[in-house]
Amino acid sequence: MNIVAENLASLREKIRKACAEAGRNPDDVRLVAVSKTKPASLIRQAVEAGQFDIGESYVQEFVEKHESGELSSLPVRWHFIGHLQTNKVKHIVDKVCMVHSIDSLKSAEELSKRAARLKLTVDYLLEVNTSGEATKFGISPDDLLASAPSFFHLQGIRLRGLMTIAAPDRERARREFRTLARLLVELRKTAPEPGLLTELSMGMSQDFDLAIEEGATMIRIGTAIFGSR
Repeated sequence: MNIVAENLASLREKIRKACAEAGRNPDDVRLVAVSKTKPASLIRQAVEAGQFDIGESYVQEFVEKHESGELSSLPVRWHFIGHLQTNKVKHIVDKVCMVHSIDSLKSAEELSKRAARLKLTVDYLLEVNTSGEATKFGISPDDLLASAPSFFHLQGIRLRGLMTIAAPDRERARREFRTLARLLVELRKTAPEPGLLTELSMGMSQDFDLAIEEGATMIRIGTAIFGSR
């Protein structure tokens, strides 16, 4: 067994234990393996170990990996999780199963335009800045609820939930995960199709256990799988 497969096996056991402690079904928590800056060869090892959901953060790097001969024939479900500039949307719209990081109406409208032009339906999440830190991207919690109706009826894309990047302090992170879960409940109250709003993408290598306790449906983990960057 290679190191990536070993790391995945260890991580899946930790996820199982975290779900058991939280009274949750492990099948309700999807692991997205974050492979930014890592070579295609390591992603291949992850896929061969049964890890099909792969997350990338940089458009050029993602496109190169998506088109690489080493990965192009594999059943990868690509997630784009990094900041997405509107002028880069066209490069990824037909290559991803989900965009986690839409942080403005302008970005959503561009994704909608590109998806509709290709007759696609692209799932996406709204990124929320739950920490209030100026260095982080995302819609503020107050602006999210006020602007939500503008996102619901865009063609070619489906809003599936929310995403956040929490503060490094674990207690702050727990509060921010709890805030995101509360916001999703509030968002469902005004959504025309509340049943679509099922996803909470939150939690990384250092705090995924807390995210699971607070209701995460997707956790984004890189270091614990592929090693430090």
